[in-house]
Amino acid sequence: MPRRKQIKRIGILTGGGDCPGLNAVIRGVTKPALDHGLKVMGILDGFEGLVIGKAIQLYDKDVSGILSIGGTILGSSNKGDPFHWPVEVEGKIKITDKSKEAIEHYDAWGLDALIAIGGDGTMHISKGLSELGMNVVGVPKTIDNDLEATDLTFGHDSAVYVITEAIDRLRTTASAHHRVMVIETMGRYAGWLALNGGLAGGADIILLPEMPFDWDAVYEKVKRRSMMGKKYSIVCVAEGAKPKGGKLVVMKTDAKRTDPIQLGGVAAVVAKNIEDNTGLETRYTILGHLQRGGGPTAFDRILSTKFGTYAIDLVIKKKFGRMVALKGNEVKSVTIENAIKHQKLVKPTDQAVLAAKAVGVCFGTKEL
Repeated sequence: MPRRKQIKRIGILTGGGDCPGLNAVIRGVTKPALDHGLKVMGILDGFEGLVIGKAIQLYDKDVSGILSIGGTILGSSNKGDPFHWPVEVEGKIKITDKSKEAIEHYDAWGLDALIAIGGDGTMHISKGLSELGMNVVGVPKTIDNDLEATDLTFGHDSAVYVITEAIDRLRTTASAHHRVMVIETMGRYAGWLALNGGLAGGADIILLPEMPFDWDAVYEKVKRRSMMGKKYSIVCVAEGAKPKGGKLVVMKTDAKRTDPIQLGGVAAVVAKNIEDNTGLETRYTILGHLQRGGGPTAFDRILSTKFGTYAIDLVIKKKFGRMVALKGNEVKSVTIENAIKHQKLVKPTDQAVLAAKAVGVCFGTKEL
């Protein structure tokens, strides 16, 4: 793969699921890149566009006014892994390696570097492409906030805001009808959304993937609140939560995805069990993709802009194979290899958990 001495043309893509702040990063990359005389290719639909050859050139007019807009002007896909590319053969899905095609398009477009915006899956793909000789800089995006190398990922704050707003709204109807309300959040195997959203929204019970819960502890909490004259209870449950000795609730499986398991539906299970075992009227709400939609919060707009401008600075300085990361109040960088070594999961000793316990939140454990 030919390498130019001077950076002249870069590519940018948004991989995985969408979230608020993606456009802010695209803007944060493109504007300073153009100011430095670089050409910017926007690769469409994530890594899918890199494999099949879909891209457009970005100009200042394309990124003006997109700071506050949710989604991504480039499109995204969580099924475009070049190393895990699904092909239908005689009615069956066969997984193939399309990394060669990705590199061919990278070279054909004359790219000197690629800025890949995405979560854990995107960073794993970026590492693989780096090992094949591609110059890659990663920008961490995920509402799940499950990348260990950065204190926060953009999109998380915006999703927590949606969860908090939903709990605030559900509390009024829960109070009016004296019901238990169960709210299901995203997050897959990490409980940060349920923890932070539940804490901000004043949930009475928070159930996390990292802390398998005891059904009796959940029942006791809502019954005790009812006996104390509390008119309602709010349960915030992560989609990956499960009872002790139980299994994950799987909505469906999709062989085209790198991780074929699609979680969802645990709120319905929790609601039914609470109603059947306590006699308290219970309803559930699955927030789903509402958490991904809409514009970014002010915090995420600022963080996304910092991430984007820092990423293009790394490219200009030819510091490849790195991912931008928030450390305290400063944006720095880490190697992509180190960024994906460990998934960031909630620990029982985390300050947010201890704070929640201190104000009476139940995590479905007996001692509470």
